[in-house]
Amino acid sequence: MTSNELREKFLKFFEAKGHKIVPSASLVPENDPSVLFTTAGMQQFKSYYTNPETAPAKKVVSIQKCLRTSDIEKVGDETHLTFFEMLGNFSFGGYGKEEAIKLALEFLEKELGIDHKRITSTYFSGDSALKLSADSVSIIELTKYFEPNKIISQGSADNFWGPTGDEGPCGPTVEFYVDGIEIWNLVFNEYYRDRDKKFTKLDKLGVDTGMGLERLAMIVQEKKNLFETDLFAPIIEKIQSLTTQRGQKFERIITDHMRAAVFLIADGVVPSNKDRGYVLRRLIRRAITYGQKLLIDHDFTAEIAKLIISNTKVGQELNAEEVKFRVTLSKGLKLLETKKEITGKEAFDLFQTYGFPFELTCEFAIVSNVSEFEEEFKKHQKLSRTASSGQFKGGLESHSDKIIRLHTVTHLLNAALRKVLGEHVWQKGSNITEERARFDFTHDQKMTDDEKQQVEKLVNDWIAQDLSVKKETISLDEARRLGAIGVFGEKYPDSVSVYTIYIPATKQIISREFCGGPHVEHTGIIGKFKIAKEEAVSAGVRRIKAIIDL
Repeated sequence: MTSNELREKFLKFFEAKGHKIVPSASLVPENDPSVLFTTAGMQQFKSYYTNPETAPAKKVVSIQKCLRTSDIEKVGDETHLTFFEMLGNFSFGGYGKEEAIKLALEFLEKELGIDHKRITSTYFSGDSALKLSADSVSIIELTKYFEPNKIISQGSADNFWGPTGDEGPCGPTVEFYVDGIEIWNLVFNEYYRDRDKKFTKLDKLGVDTGMGLERLAMIVQEKKNLFETDLFAPIIEKIQSLTTQRGQKFERIITDHMRAAVFLIADGVVPSNKDRGYVLRRLIRRAITYGQKLLIDHDFTAEIAKLIISNTKVGQELNAEEVKFRVTLSKGLKLLETKKEITGKEAFDLFQTYGFPFELTCEFAIVSNVSEFEEEFKKHQKLSRTASSGQFKGGLESHSDKIIRLHTVTHLLNAALRKVLGEHVWQKGSNITEERARFDFTHDQKMTDDEKQQVEKLVNDWIAQDLSVKKETISLDEARRLGAIGVFGEKYPDSVSVYTIYIPATKQIISREFCGGPHVEHTGIIGKFKIAKEEAVSAGVRRIKAIIDL
């Protein structure tokens, strides 16, 4: 059974059981600036466990793209990955533990034909320190299907999930194993843990399950490891065709990192030295470096990308990054190969001169004085901050009347760009002076004259409608629930200021953003908006300079 057939079978099974199919969310979490990436299938559904009435349906099913880099150094063994797909069925008051367990076993045994004798289960045995009792409902249900020796009790370290962050929904889990390999995790969100670590029962039980496609494919396709499945084998074969040098670990690292990089770029992330862009750059450069170790001394990332996804933009972005990095890669590797041990300052020079991430340097050499690297890096950061000093918070030069009007215009501009160009557009930064507003945003190509005219018209129409501008100070969770957006990659505190621009008569929202202000109270006083210039800043980032006239 191919991986595509597994995906289709999973969705169709749960759809037939009354679940609504929900598409995968982006790897870049929408309206959730507290995290860099989507790391689990339940992430886009998190708010529904405390507010089930807001869910698109009581029962949903999805196949979610996920990215986790916490174990990046372990990639190359039999099981660790950075990018994976999570199959999951979810309930927000639609059914309970009994139904969730029944559905999981029915899918594994009847749909996939896995012999029941190969399956074992675990459940939550309770935790006296947390004052949480054993999951008696799951115990009773599991005994309907398994002999006692196939049911294992485990504590909170193994069979209690959550919450993500300091507070949130959480609960006991039931896990299913096939041939001793963990295959499916069923989380029963029946508690809410607050910041004081106090557990309160939720009004409705929430079900959140997760099963890795890659691991499932390995079992169903009867392979010895993940990399022999049809998800990875064609990529590894392509790598092997590019060189006569063999290295299983290196081939696996390249394969995993290329899958992660391809889907990140497809979701709008571009290589940079900050936040998501830095993670992407690190993945690409690790892949290229290990390719060099396999004696692949020519550009290859775009070739491999074609095996993963058909997307011209992805290939172009990868090739541009590879060309840039290869200019200095060989020099950096030569230095590392001649020295088994280097100083912290030498490691910083590699980072600054050759673009070698410090973590990558540590993989090829012993760094004798890590604190020396950290000191040099702090100096580098201080110089960077000094270059942009003197600005008010939010990129405002001052709080004059004109600058405040230009500040509100950037919110309208952001909304117009997302409407005209698409929701891949995110603010990357802004700077506002008496003369102009400078606005940086994610977009991979030059705007056409028609697109610029459409944006200008939208902004000026909204100004002419004299929209209302409202400020609220609310919790970060509430702001996310309301759909507020912010600066790409920015992290926000638990209490945030949100500005909403809306049509007074209909209450239709034009813009809702995290922002410290200040802003005008209504848009009619702004004046006429005009795009003075549109240009590239870096790969995947554009800049607009705009002016207003009374």
